Amino acid sequence: MDFSLHALLIVCPLVFLSGFVDSVAGGGGLISIPAYVFAGLPMINAYGCNKFSAALGTCVSSFKYFKSGNVHLKTALYSAVGALIGAWMGSQLAMVLEDRVLRMCLMVILPVAGIFILINRKFGENEDEHDQVKLLYPKAFVIGLFLGAYDGFFGPGTGTFLIILFCMVLRLPIVTASGNAKLTNLASNIASAVAYLLGGKVLFWLAVPAACCTIAGNYLGAHLAIKNGAKFIRPIIALVIVLLMIKVVSELF
Repeated sequence: MDFSLHALLIVCPLVFLSGFVDSVAGGGGLISIPAYVFAGLPMINAYGCNKFSAALGTCVSSFKYFKSGNVHLKTALYSAVGALIGAWMGSQLAMVLEDRVLRMCLMVILPVAGIFILINRKFGENEDEHDQVKLLYPKAFVIGLFLGAYDGFFGPGTGTFLIILFCMVLRLPIVTASGNAKLTNLASNIASAVAYLLGGKVLFWLAVPAACCTIAGNYLGAHLAIKNGAKFIRPIIALVIVLLMIKVVSELF
């Protein structure tokens, strides 16, 4: 079988699934990056193609959340600015520090987060409580800064952690938290995609069809998340946490 056709047959269905999961609960890269690598791409091209398709897919889901009124725009903008700064800081740390300690911490954090979400049936049902949160915008900035640094230093599951913290700290409803996470991720995805494009690391023969599939997955996922709310989003967040736990454990040991 021709290599290009082989790669398309592997990547396209999986990036559709990745876009679907990412638009609902974040963590789509846990599916899409392995798909590109399994298709035979060098890691640098896998990252380049992934960022290109993810940026376009996130544009669609961000617009859908925004159009439906499920974005708290000011907090999203504050967190996006924080994320851009944090991502730069995290990238600098990644050049001088090992990420083994962070992986060990995640082995404790992830199971606790997963159990909390599964047993707390009211998680994310914070209708309009964000108006009562003190220092709302500084907290949004700090969340963006902290998770932007995590994204630049390590990366996987950033969107999922954004949703969790937007719900817990800013008291946003879970659908709005997901919408805000998309806008925050959009900023870093576009910046990364431009860098990979300028570096010539995007293989357009694969990245463009993959982007179409990612867009379709993002559209469908955002539609179902907006329509079904917390009862639909919570279990998918738990699934992403399990996938991230598997990744961390496998790479650590």
